Amino acid sequence: MSNSHLFLKSAFPRAPLANGVGRYVCQLQRITLKYCKNHGSSKGMREFLENDLVDFSRANPGVVVYVKPRRHRTAVMSAEYLDGDRQWVNCGNSTRDEIRKWVEVLRTQATGAAGGARLRKLWHTDVPSVQGPWTPFTHQHPSTNVAQFPSEELGRVQGQPQTATEVLLEMFKAQQLESGDKSGKTEGSS
Repeated sequence: MSNSHLFLKSAFPRAPLANGVGRYVCQLQRITLKYCKNHGSSKGMREFLENDLVDFSRANPGVVVYVKPRRHRTAVMSAEYLDGDRQWVNCGNSTRDEIRKWVEVLRTQATGAAGGARLRKLWHTDVPSVQGPWTPFTHQHPSTNVAQFPSEELGRVQGQPQTATEVLLEMFKAQQLESGDKSGKTEGSS
């Protein structure tokens, strides 16, 4: 095991301000695209700027886009998030599609430290569970493995009391069975 995790800043797992409850707020505040006008390693960045940048800007009006030409340097993307985190991506010798995918990754990330932080937890155990974490399928019957979904029987909520409609339907069916039995006995006896 390497000790490279010791150099990462530590953070607790968190969701930024209940994002997605009510409405989604893009956490990417600004993105800076740095490239060289002549250098061969910036070709993909130049193609992205010529073909895709205007569409990205129109689709994401809340993200500020800076374009910064630099001489004799490799292409770089810098993303700044609402919580103050920054993330850098080296785009040297990247194609236009790769840069478009990186821009989308930076746009959809919750924060810049998502991949660059050593996650800490509020709990610790000296003896972790041998049987693994609990899932909703932990104590299910093995027949669910070969069941055809969607299934009426398996999709029903278990342990719930009957609804008033279900009670009325059962009473109606029982009443029909009783009236059918009485009519059948009277016809057979005469």
